[in-house]
Amino acid sequence: MYLAFRVEIRPDLERAGHWQALGLFDLKEHFVSIGFALLPAYWVCWRQQRPDQPSRTPAALTLILAFIVWWSFLIGHVVNNIMGFGK
Repeated sequence: MYLAFRVEIRPDLERAGHWQALGLFDLKEHFVSIGFALLPAYWVCWRQQRPDQPSRTPAALTLILAFIVWWSFLIGHVVNNIMGFGK
């Protein structure tokens, strides 16, 4: 799916001048990269959490990862369907 977007859809979006959509997609890629980098920290925080030591770190990492997943889902759908808008 991703390779098909890069090879087939992105040039059409560039020719059509949908720079905002391309920027949002690039931002989505950066967020996903950050999310992948946070996964080991997420795993360690939840694995080594002790009930006698309350910590906000696991909850904060969960919130950040949830935001990244939802952002990627929504932006992916918008960019996937952008060529059908306005036709």
